[in-house]
Amino acid sequence: MACAPDGVAVSYGDRITARERARRDELSSNHSPQTMEAALADIYDEYFDRVARYIYIRISDRAEAEDLAGEVFLRALGSLRSYRGTADRLPSWLFSIARNMVVDHYRRRSVRQSVPLDTVEIADGHDVDEATDTRLSIESLSRALPLLTEAQREVIGLRFFAGLSSAETGEVMGKSSGAVREMQRTAIVRLRELMQA
Repeated sequence: MACAPDGVAVSYGDRITARERARRDELSSNHSPQTMEAALADIYDEYFDRVARYIYIRISDRAEAEDLAGEVFLRALGSLRSYRGTADRLPSWLFSIARNMVVDHYRRRSVRQSVPLDTVEIADGHDVDEATDTRLSIESLSRALPLLTEAQREVIGLRFFAGLSSAETGEVMGKSSGAVREMQRTAIVRLRELMQA
């Protein structure tokens, strides 16, 4: 288990909830525009924060990340009629749009920024020692993340901050789920080395 920036515990395994799996199963057999719009509305409710968090990790500006996340869903809605995938692939499609928007954002700005993870809010807890340890870990992580390759940061962002599965991350990055797991393993090993140094 890991703790996401919003303080919610997530596992490293499959992150699909039973509710989401049932909705995907129901929608995967019906591709009508109304059904796809309904699926997008449900996915907006479920994924907006994850998309915004992923974008924030990449661009380091909370307000801009929320604006871009909203734009991701507007673009998805505008392109929904031409979408040829199934409803269960909508989340991967959204993160592909988000990834492209981050690339466009950097092209417009022509500046690469690091992520100030020390500004990520931690859920308020009663254990001061645990909060202190978490704060130190975040500071160490914020120093180590910029030292990873761009692809490793991308995998970490999609897997742990956006909460995508290996398969979904692979779809977004154009890689196999095995390649994603290997990149993730390498990134985690490198992060451990950097954080212990």
